[in-house]
Amino acid sequence: MTVDRAAVDDVLVALADPMRRRILAVLAAQGAGTATTLAAELPVSRQAVVKHLAILDRAGLVAGHRSGREVRYLLSPQRLDATAQWMAGLAAEWDVRLRAIKHLAESAPDAEADG
Repeated sequence: MTVDRAAVDDVLVALADPMRRRILAVLAAQGAGTATTLAAELPVSRQAVVKHLAILDRAGLVAGHRSGREVRYLLSPQRLDATAQWMAGLAAEWDVRLRAIKHLAESAPDAEADG
């Protein structure tokens, strides 16, 4: 699987902030929301939510659609799925390395038995 490393970096940067994770959680629970409706659910101003949504949008985690004067945001899980797949691949590589280390450690002669 080819990974767009810049996209993964953008997702990880976006997810590093707890408020952005909370915004994603609210969107997941509600299905969609505007900056105003999201701010009503969170302990931050509408302007702060707008800034967080811009970062989430750049990372590809949300998509905004204009509806009259409002912009409604929806979750866009594709980038999150791709990042999760990248992380699973990384974990699998580490599992292989750790099994090799374990095998080496278990097959090494006992140093105390030689003494």
